[in-house]
Amino acid sequence: MKTSQRSVVDPFIVMDVMEAARAAEEAGRDIIHMEVGQPSTGAPKLARERLVAAMETNPLGYTVGLGLPELRKEIAAQYKTLYNVELDWNRVVITSGSSGAFLLAFTALFDAGAKVGLGEPGYPSYRQILSALNIEPVGLPTSLENRLQPVPSDIPDGLDGLIVASPGNPSGTMLDLDAMKALVAACEEKGLTFISDEIYHGIQYEGRAVSALEVTDDVYVINSFSKYYSMTGWRIGWMVVPEDHVRTLERLAQNMFICPSHAAQVAALGALEAREECEAHVEVYAENRRLMMEGLPKAGFSKIAPPDGAFFIYVDVSDHTTDSKAFCDEILEKAGVAVTPGLDFDPRRGAQTLRFSYARSTEDIREGLERLTSFMASRLPRG
Repeated sequence: MKTSQRSVVDPFIVMDVMEAARAAEEAGRDIIHMEVGQPSTGAPKLARERLVAAMETNPLGYTVGLGLPELRKEIAAQYKTLYNVELDWNRVVITSGSSGAFLLAFTALFDAGAKVGLGEPGYPSYRQILSALNIEPVGLPTSLENRLQPVPSDIPDGLDGLIVASPGNPSGTMLDLDAMKALVAACEEKGLTFISDEIYHGIQYEGRAVSALEVTDDVYVINSFSKYYSMTGWRIGWMVVPEDHVRTLERLAQNMFICPSHAAQVAALGALEAREECEAHVEVYAENRRLMMEGLPKAGFSKIAPPDGAFFIYVDVSDHTTDSKAFCDEILEKAGVAVTPGLDFDPRRGAQTLRFSYARSTEDIREGLERLTSFMASRLPRG
């Protein structure tokens, strides 16, 4: 049986690393996980309690395609609280995680053959989802000088759209208000559709995370309960779209997904009330970040763009290797630490970069840094 050309996409390498780490653990090894962007904590207590209560009284069947109106209204209210943005709740679309939002957004916005720009390094699934839809991803190499975020001069002619992420994955760096305004203005001038990935909002350490909705309503904003709310496996997210796009998204969502998980939507309502618990998680990430920023240079990883948010550090390891995948394999085998090669995030330069995640417990981060320090010391030539 033949497969389509659309299905020829690259693997998500971090998931392959995760599988290799799982196999090592199954074989009896103790592995420190610095590969995957997944909080070690579970869904907030209020989220779990709300779902348990609902399961006693509600069959949890289909919801409407755009998601529970109660959840959409609560999310809209958050934009007033967090960004001072008055948002019509009808513009909020609940999705099956941010991945479902990307699929809906790219399908709604671009025809086959369109060209969409994305910063490199960047989240690899943008590229693969676009390719699977016969849309051409166009990588925009970013620089350390611009903290691995795209700037207007990076945007070539001939694009149909641009997607940016702030805080970014894998860099953790953010766009401030002026930088966001500059990108929006450049897209408006060139007639480009603008998509803002904001799934790491809430997890920031330097300054504040700026929503594109503070600058323009002519934007698709994508967010998720996976990161700040520690609900990765629940697969629940949302997007904010222009008013005249809502019915388009509704038709697509009805046919592609019918509706997001009802159970996950109920839990999400509880999560929105759990900011105290979530802020405690951010305090842990902040301490982990401090340890990483101190410990990685001591281990020998010094070429870093300091992260403003999320829970990642992206490191230039060109002094140590030109094959980041082989280097990661060696670190897993000899140090018992799982990290992600930069090839996932930057096809052109990723062979000389690594991404470290510090989303796990502080105890794990301390142990991981000790192992990395010992491993790197063992690689030094002995005189």
